Amino acid sequence: MSSSPLSSSSSSPNVNNSANSANPSSNPSSAFNHFLHKAQLITGIGVTDAERTKDLEELNLRRCEKMKNDLMERSPLIIFMLKHLRLSGCQVPEQNIFCVPCASPFASTSTTASLNSLHPASQTSSDSSSLNTQNRTQDNGPTPLHAGAYLPHPHGAIKLCAGHFFSKQHVESTIAHELIHMFDECRFKVDWANLRHHACSEIRANNLSGDCRWTRELRRGEGIPGTGWTKGHQACIRRRAITSVAANPACPTLAHAERAVNEVWESCFVDTRPFDEVY
Repeated sequence: MSSSPLSSSSSSPNVNNSANSANPSSNPSSAFNHFLHKAQLITGIGVTDAERTKDLEELNLRRCEKMKNDLMERSPLIIFMLKHLRLSGCQVPEQNIFCVPCASPFASTSTTASLNSLHPASQTSSDSSSLNTQNRTQDNGPTPLHAGAYLPHPHGAIKLCAGHFFSKQHVESTIAHELIHMFDECRFKVDWANLRHHACSEIRANNLSGDCRWTRELRRGEGIPGTGWTKGHQACIRRRAITSVAANPACPTLAHAERAVNEVWESCFVDTRPFDEVY
C-alpha cells in the first residue's frame, strides 16, 4: 500500500511535462524551439526541401479553406448560386467543395519559386478554372496552372487548388464558375462529351462568374487599352471557352473547339440563368 503515494507523486511531473509539451506557449523552451523551427522553414537552414514544401502546402490549404468557408457564408454571389442549385433539386453539401494541393507538370517550378521567396509565400498568379471530365484540367492564360475544376462524376464536386489563388475574389469567381457548370448539369442535363454542350456551359460560366472582368484581364496580360469593355469582355469569354473545350478529351483539335463555341455563341452568351443579367 505504501507504493501508491510514491507512484502518484512520481507520475505528476510526467503529466505536467505532457501538458507543457502540448502547449508550447506555457513552456519557454518549447516556444523557442517552435520559433526556431519556423525560422528554419523561412530561411531553409537546417531543414529539407520536402519539409519546407509540406509546411507551405499546409499553409496554403488552411488559407484556401478559410476563404472558401467565409465565401460560402457571406458572398452574395456564392449564396445566390447555392440557393438556385437547391431550388433546382441539386443540394451542394459543403464537403463537395474542397481545397486540395493540385499536382501539375508545372508544380516543381511554382514550388521552387515560392520557396525562394519569403515564407509564407504569396499566392501564385494562376488564373483559370476548368471542367475536369477525365482528370484533365485546363491551362489558361500566361501562367499554366489551374485554379479549380468541376468534377461531374460521380456526384458533382468542386476542386479548389490551394496556393493557386492571388486573392479572395479569385477564389469567389472560381467557385462561381464551377457552380454554374453544376447548375447547367442539374437543370439542362449536360453531356460533357458533346462539344456544343460543353462550349455553352463554358461561355455561360466565364460570362457570369466574374472571370472576365477587365481587371482580371489586365492581370493576365490580356487587357488591351482602347478596345472597350464590351469587346474585351466577349473576347475573353470566347478565348477561355475555346481553351476549355479544346482540353476536353472528346475534342480532336482546336479547330473543333472554335467551331463548337461559334455555333452556340449567340444563344449561350445571352443566357444569364439563374441571374437576371451579367453579375
